[in-house]
Amino acid sequence: RAIAGALVALSFIALVLSLVRVEDVTLPPAVKYGLVFDAGSSHTSLFVYEWDSDKENSTGVVSQTLACDVQGQGISSYASDPPKAGDSLRECLEHGLEAVPAAEQRNVPAYLGATAGMRLLREQNSSAAAQVLAEVTKTMQEYPVAFKGAQILTGEEEAAYGWITTNYLLDSFTKYSPRAHTWLHPEAANILGALDLGGASTQISFMPEGPGVNWNESSTFTLYGFSYSIYTHSYLCYGQNEMLRRLAKELIVVRGQLGVAHPCYPKGYTETISLSSFRTSPCTERGDPRLALPDSNVTLEGRGDASGCLAAVKNLFNFSACGQRRDCTFDGVYQPPVRGQFIAFSAFYYNFKFLNLTKGQPLTTVRDTIQHFCTRSWEDLSASYPRENPARLPKYCANANYILTLLLDAYKFNETSWNNIFFQMKAGSADFGWTLGYMLNLTNMIPAEAPAWVKGQVPSLWAAAVAFIVLTLALGLAALLLSFW
Repeated sequence: RAIAGALVALSFIALVLSLVRVEDVTLPPAVKYGLVFDAGSSHTSLFVYEWDSDKENSTGVVSQTLACDVQGQGISSYASDPPKAGDSLRECLEHGLEAVPAAEQRNVPAYLGATAGMRLLREQNSSAAAQVLAEVTKTMQEYPVAFKGAQILTGEEEAAYGWITTNYLLDSFTKYSPRAHTWLHPEAANILGALDLGGASTQISFMPEGPGVNWNESSTFTLYGFSYSIYTHSYLCYGQNEMLRRLAKELIVVRGQLGVAHPCYPKGYTETISLSSFRTSPCTERGDPRLALPDSNVTLEGRGDASGCLAAVKNLFNFSACGQRRDCTFDGVYQPPVRGQFIAFSAFYYNFKFLNLTKGQPLTTVRDTIQHFCTRSWEDLSASYPRENPARLPKYCANANYILTLLLDAYKFNETSWNNIFFQMKAGSADFGWTLGYMLNLTNMIPAEAPAWVKGQVPSLWAAAVAFIVLTLALGLAALLLSFW
């Protein structure tokens, strides 16, 4: 019995020692989530992002988990009925929350960024813009998320965040090294420029050569331990939808007739437009007094005139304000010479994708393709593209000529540098645009969480202790049985 008691005592001591002999063990980093609504002029999209809570060089390594397109037009279109702006977000918001674990939802930062459509509405009716944002905020606060606010981004912020997204997705900032099992900064990072074309504005951002003295617009970021200074500029009223509206107004004012020839529309196509529609945007509401008649309608008659279309589009720009300066785009806006490679996304990509011009064709091929498309009749186009939206199909000629004018005459790309423009909308499963850049910049402002530490057994000591305990308990029980027997 004494032997059995001693063995039991030893097993107890071993058990205590096994609990004392511990070491610190780091738990895997928790996954964090973020929601960003991109409230553009023509539509709204929701993007859900995720990243590990331990950040890489003070910036989160973020990936896109989900994208959802909100039904209907942009929130600025609900100026006369603001509650509908908030209601329009519900379906995508509920869908986005399905991608986030229920236990994490209340900690998920959620944002809404409005771009050029709301910038125009604020310029035209600041009270209506404030009401739309208030209704959006009210809706977002009904859901279990950490809503951080709805704001109208400046054009330069939109451009800069688009530049961050572009370079992040193409591994210009940091690249994973399988050999080192970590993220490294590329030794010869290829920093790209970004070209964004929306419905109401267009943006350009890139790193110029030299120190960038006398920049009109610049942004500075520190990402993954490195600092970047870039040139950015946004042109309000030069998005494709506002361009088309301004083009129609210029044709009507010049012609002054109820039936107006439209060189960019295909032959055989007609569109009736109300003069009062020009007053819905600050881009066209000022101008000729003949547009003041609210009940007058004008019919635009397509002519399919490729050269006439290009000339009409160029008239929308004030190139004379730059004189002979090479560091000027139009309207007297300063821009250093373009440098390096560029990613052209959003409407740049969608228009050229429709024309099969996203594969890096030479500029002569691009021009020939656009000219040929512009001469096709409405009957021909309708038969050739039966699935294309009939409201969008007649606009491709004007859009394509506008893109050429913007890139060549305004931004001053040439025959050689044209080959440095890549028309692209995604890298992997993530979209180009400002929202990911916004999220990346945001993670710089969120303190890195300390790793979670727990007390864990050293595996070898734990295994030895368990084996010793089992053996001593077995011997002790055997000794007790033998003594009783």
